[in-house]
Amino acid sequence: MENYVLFTESTCDLTPDLVREMDVQVLPMTFTLDGQCYRNYPDNRELDPKAFYDKLRNGSMSTTSQVAISDYEEAFTPFLEAGKDILYLAFSSGLSGTYQASKVAIEELQEKFPGRRIVSIDSLQASMGEGLFAYTLAMMRKEGATMDALIDYAEKNTQRFCAWFTVSDLMFLKRGGRLSGAAAVAGTLLGIKPVLHVDAEGHLIAMEKVRGRRASLDALVKHFAATADKNYGEMTVFVSHGDCLEDAQYVADKVKAYGVHRICIGDIGPVIGAHSGPGTVALFFLGGPR
Repeated sequence: MENYVLFTESTCDLTPDLVREMDVQVLPMTFTLDGQCYRNYPDNRELDPKAFYDKLRNGSMSTTSQVAISDYEEAFTPFLEAGKDILYLAFSSGLSGTYQASKVAIEELQEKFPGRRIVSIDSLQASMGEGLFAYTLAMMRKEGATMDALIDYAEKNTQRFCAWFTVSDLMFLKRGGRLSGAAAVAGTLLGIKPVLHVDAEGHLIAMEKVRGRRASLDALVKHFAATADKNYGEMTVFVSHGDCLEDAQYVADKVKAYGVHRICIGDIGPVIGAHSGPGTVALFFLGGPR
């Protein structure tokens, strides 16, 4: 197998079991909660998602930070020194400056390691949408695909990774600037639930509004049926959630009824959850275009 390492960061929301299966390196991103700074690792060693969401429900505020240039250098250097090349899949440039920071770090590292290849790819995705992208590349790598083959696939198929979300608490979208205060209050009073997706530029966009939680979960499945690839028997689908496993399982069961080969459910970690809030459910699959 070609000597290269696949990296991503913790906004991928991959479970520890998936990280091990994929043999991927995950950079932890940071978040602050009640004045204390944490690192978001896939195994949640510093703060459990349940505890995080309970704090949000009780009024705590959380902020997030992108990966620092020094973090890339610290994580990449041991592998470069060992003679390995690096392919890095980054959090959507439409939602964070992480991708641009990785490009700056790579320029600096390339000067120190001129004989090594270091490539950053913009996933244009978030949460387990980024995770599904990384999973797809990792499975290709396990089958012996070269780094060039993965890069070529990513460039040609980025728009085929589809993401659909719904949230429970509109106030988190308000805080993130994605919904006006008046709309958030009115929507909450009327029981309105937005259905959002990640667009072609990697931005989170509200697509429709439905009344009631069950209707919003059904809408995710509706969009899956309309836009997913039809080779269900070979398809892997990811579902992530903000401390609402039953709702995520409801969506997963609906999708499974289409004959989908594999469905993986995971937590929305604190870095994404700080902006989407408890009760978020997201569905990710190959289809499109977005």
